[in-house]
Amino acid sequence: MFYTDNRLQHPVRVDKPDPLFARALQQAIGGVEGEIRVAMQYFFQACGARGNTKYRDMLMNTAAEELGHIEMLATAVALNLEGAPLSLKEEMAKDAAIHAAMGGINMKNLLSSGLSAMPVDSDGVPFDMSHIYASGNIAADMTANIAAESTGRTLAVRLYNMTDDKGMKDMLSYLIARDTMHQNQWMAALEELGGASAFPIPNSFPQEDEKTEFSYAYLGFQNDGSEPAPGRWSEGQSMDGKGTFTTKVMEPLGEKPDLGKAKPKSGAQSEQM
Repeated sequence: MFYTDNRLQHPVRVDKPDPLFARALQQAIGGVEGEIRVAMQYFFQACGARGNTKYRDMLMNTAAEELGHIEMLATAVALNLEGAPLSLKEEMAKDAAIHAAMGGINMKNLLSSGLSAMPVDSDGVPFDMSHIYASGNIAADMTANIAAESTGRTLAVRLYNMTDDKGMKDMLSYLIARDTMHQNQWMAALEELGGASAFPIPNSFPQEDEKTEFSYAYLGFQNDGSEPAPGRWSEGQSMDGKGTFTTKVMEPLGEKPDLGKAKPKSGAQSEQM
């Protein structure tokens, strides 16, 4: 069950409406780095969480917080769109190719939502849930969440640097701070699960059943047969502490694939049968 008190999580103030910045803010709502993505990711991870219920509780609490972030950003988009023209005539008077296509405004915000936010990115592409990662493996999910918050914070910093509006900087400063917390939160959860020793994920699969000669081998595919450039990943103890990194120049181990003749009535050409 979810509750609301009809108040924003943090103040949202726009000192000077900017329709172009409203379009940029849409990326933080419906982009692959945006708040819809993390809200739904944490929500579905929580719904499928098994084991210690504290992880489900943390995920669901954070999902609820992210819904509040969507509300903040949607409010910011609407406030920034207050300066948008309601007709092409207003912009045509300024000309310059209709002021560079309505000043860069996302036309969907005008035509489909009446100068309000939408579940789309900065190009007007709807968020389709394809970047929701909820594996049922708590360590894998924590790892995915660290990446999600890292890209989200990167986007928020870019938006912060795009505007001189003090109200927008204040809101984004808050969102950046929460991204800092969430990155640390997921890293702390991963540490509690064993940190690097939680890998390889899933740790429930017996490693003796994998081809162990390849488990910690850094493979090179240089055309001249030379070894790839070395790094921390090519020598010394593996990060999970369960092996030693090596370097191999990879050579084909299999044969040329031959699928044989096509089956009759398969729609293939007669030359394939």
